[in-house]
Amino acid sequence: MESRSGPRTPAIPAPFTAPLSSPGTTPALAVPGPGTRRTTRAERLCYGTGAVLTLSGLAHLMVFAVDGGPWEGPVSWRKPVTFGLSFGLTLIAITWVTSYLRIGTRLRTTLLVVFAADCVVEVGGITLQAWRRVPSHLNMETTFDTAVSMTLAVGGGVLVVLLTVFAVASFRHRPAGPSGMPLALRSGFALLLVALVSGAAMIARGVVLTRTGHQEAAYHSTAPLKPLHGGSLHAVLVLPALAWLLSRTSWSERTGQRVLYAAVGCYVAAVLGAGAWAAFTY
Repeated sequence: MESRSGPRTPAIPAPFTAPLSSPGTTPALAVPGPGTRRTTRAERLCYGTGAVLTLSGLAHLMVFAVDGGPWEGPVSWRKPVTFGLSFGLTLIAITWVTSYLRIGTRLRTTLLVVFAADCVVEVGGITLQAWRRVPSHLNMETTFDTAVSMTLAVGGGVLVVLLTVFAVASFRHRPAGPSGMPLALRSGFALLLVALVSGAAMIARGVVLTRTGHQEAAYHSTAPLKPLHGGSLHAVLVLPALAWLLSRTSWSERTGQRVLYAAVGCYVAAVLGAGAWAAFTY
């Protein structure tokens, strides 16, 4: 006899879902996914802080346009402008590119929050001294100026440690992301280390000159290394951004790789040129 319940509907298999982790993987390592995961609270904090610092730099550019004064020298509106823009963009860049690193989620969150706080301290101290019309770095004229100068120096040391940890992570585990991103990230972080070394050299020489009674020479001693420091600092934003843009073109993977290799080569050549100029003028 036929069943009165009618023909049975065949079961539809559930769609395959990849496991969150598999044997041999480390769940604690954050595999990036900008665009495939939600932005965390720490990332939103860092992006917002970076935007505020960038706006601060632009605002002081307006102040310079109204108030005038020298652009160069230890006391000028140039410092809150350039440091606000530089630290703001760097914070945004580091927050973004570290999402591609295979690094512990908690560790990355902690490093980013400390990095953001340090960026605020650095830009805040420099901006404060600019409004007081006194040098921000290497200024030991008064107890307060010495405290600000030493705070900025210690903050610089913290930046070196944090960014070095991220750089090591980029080489320890192959970064994820679109084709070309691993090369861009590793090249950017390698050049960032050049910026950190040159920045440390500027501070070290300035402190020595200050301690030996050559205050004015200390203020001007950083000039030869500024192009090297500034140029190599932002490679960690420029090269990954280029890799991301290339991944969204209709070009073949091979063409994109060639363009990226050419860009890395040009950037390295520019940094080497800035380094040679610094060596001859330092």
